[in-house]
Order: sequence, then C-alpha cells, then structure tokens
Amino acid sequence: MPRSLSSPSRFGIMNSEKIHCGNGEANMKTVIAFSGGKDSTLALHKIQQDPAFEVDSLLVTLTEGFDRVSIHGVRYKMLKQQSESLGIPLREVWIPQDCPNEVYQERMGNAVSGMLDDGITHMVFGDIHLADVRAYREEMLEGTGITPVFPLWGREVGELGREFINLGFKTVLTCIDLEQLDRSFAGRVYDKDFLQDYPEKCDVCGENGEFHTFVFDGPNFGFPIGYELGEERVAPDVRTGRDRFLFRDVVPK
Repeated sequence: MPRSLSSPSRFGIMNSEKIHCGNGEANMKTVIAFSGGKDSTLALHKIQQDPAFEVDSLLVTLTEGFDRVSIHGVRYKMLKQQSESLGIPLREVWIPQDCPNEVYQERMGNAVSGMLDDGITHMVFGDIHLADVRAYREEMLEGTGITPVFPLWGREVGELGREFINLGFKTVLTCIDLEQLDRSFAGRVYDKDFLQDYPEKCDVCGENGEFHTFVFDGPNFGFPIGYELGEERVAPDVRTGRDRFLFRDVVPK
C-alpha cells in the first residue's frame, strides 16, 4: 500500500497515513512492546483476548555486550524461553551500553521501518498511569502509521495486581529500587503474600520504578519456565552515583 509523506516522526519516518486492513478493524497486525515483565505480559494477554488484533511479534530492547534486556537486566536466554513458551517470535533491537539518545532513535527508527514493511499497524504498551511516558510513546510513533495501544491504561493498580495473580500469572522480582523497597523483596514471587507485605506508600504495580519482574508462567504460556535465583548485583543511580538498584539474577534451571 502506498504511504503518503507528511511530517516526520521522532524516528525520522515520514508517514501520516494510517494503514487499515481491508476488512475494517479485524486482524490488525500488532507488535507488543515487551520486557518480559508483568505489565507487558498482561497487556499481551488482554490483546490476545481481542479478535480484532493479530499479534505478530514481541519487540524487545537488548544491550550489546551484556546480552540482557535493557533496564530489567534479564538474560537474553530467558527472554527466548518466554518467546518459545508464548509461541510468539522476538523482534530484537540491540543498543550499545550507555546508549546515546541519537543512537537509540536511529535503531528504533530502523525497527519501526521494518514493522511497516511487515504490515504492522499497531504497537501495544503495558503502561498504566504515567502520563509523561504515554505521551513520549505517542510522540515517538506519531506520523509513522503505527498506532499505540494501551490496554491497561487507567486501571486501579491494586485491582490490576490482584487480577494478574488471579489469572494464574507467576512472576519474580528481578530488580528493586533500594530507596523504595527493602532488599528482601529482590527475588520474591509476586503473589498474595507479596501484596500483603508490600509497603502501602509504594505503587503495587511498580509504575514508579519500585521494581521490575520476569514472568515465568501464565495462562498464555505453553509451559512454565524453570529458573533459579543467581547472584545479587547493586548498580548506582547515574544521577547521584549512589548505590540504588539491586538486581537479582534469574538463571536458567
């Protein structure tokens, strides 16, 4: 389908025309912005319940020379096991360590161009209530022809956390912010006992960066992913230089 050229997106892609399927809203080819954590996995599950969407792939950002999911720190090998269990291929974007913004923009722009070539019309995000993050994603995709979708947006976080557990999802905390949570939370499974112990002042879905997770089983998984907890590593806050983020490695079993 020919694309009209209009104002460029932040990725440098010029395309203002929305691409629609011939049968209206059915079977919209979709990519999931995926980290391996609970919010993106639940967003995937929601979209899979909607016959209007056809999930094509999981978009993942990985760090070169580190072979881990950017920010979350989960091993690439574990991510590939998630992909296999979910039955959905990965669409990988590799970025350098300490990636400059212009390099990130370039590589994500190349990824978006590849999506357009593959007929992708929608990208799904697991954001819940951070308006600035949503606005950033919308701005990045504006003018590309790919529509952002936020299936969890506006949900009450306590309700969403309980729903995640009640649906049968199982996830483990792989990174915590030591300024917000006690180090004992690293490596814990996100379950009803976790919710009881969780500080009331913190966002139970971790939307404010309290924690990140790795999902190892759920209703849309073909098989559970075996893992063991590995070593702990503390990383500094790049703004202050103080030790702040505790990573608990998740190792293939």
